[in-house]
Amino acid sequence: MDKEIYIIRHGETDLNKQGIIQGRGIDSDLNDTGRAQAAAFYNKYKDFPFDKVYTSALKRTQQTIQQFIDAGLPWEKHPQLDELAWGEWEGKQTSEVAIGAFKDMTEKWQSGDYQAHFKGGESPADVAVRLKEIIEVIKSRTAEKKILICMHGRSLRLLLCLLSNRPMSEMYNYPHQNTGLYKIELTGDTFTITDRNNTDHLNA
Repeated sequence: MDKEIYIIRHGETDLNKQGIIQGRGIDSDLNDTGRAQAAAFYNKYKDFPFDKVYTSALKRTQQTIQQFIDAGLPWEKHPQLDELAWGEWEGKQTSEVAIGAFKDMTEKWQSGDYQAHFKGGESPADVAVRLKEIIEVIKSRTAEKKILICMHGRSLRLLLCLLSNRPMSEMYNYPHQNTGLYKIELTGDTFTITDRNNTDHLNA
């Protein structure tokens, strides 16, 4: 094994709680629940010897792992890890109309139309381009043996498809909760998922 990668989704925001669509264009803060989730994750993994932490450019990911940064862990933020942009739907309340629109889009993606996107937003193919860039950055840094990544639900699903060499139509096979953890081992060019959506830290 050449590298261990720990990937978590950010903690809860008020928009998560209220059912408001966030995406790449909404830079929201964690709420009290999200901060408690972040603290619980830190308390469980604070002694794990991470070499580096990576986040998206959106503050909810940085806030989730802020205690690691404060403890001195080297940190980089990369917009390649940002959430998929939902375009015209960002900032809007979940509704029957929204549910119908997202169902139609989901069906397109599951049928293999990875170019499909909402007006002003990104497609899975768009997100895959930037995720592949950050994958190559991480692979190239051979001195970093254990890394922590904090990112977003949809982009996390797409990243796991890419790492597992699975079609992006299978993104729904990767469930996620706020601060849910995926563990991945990299050996050569092969990524292997060894733990999925682990939330044991929330039950401590």
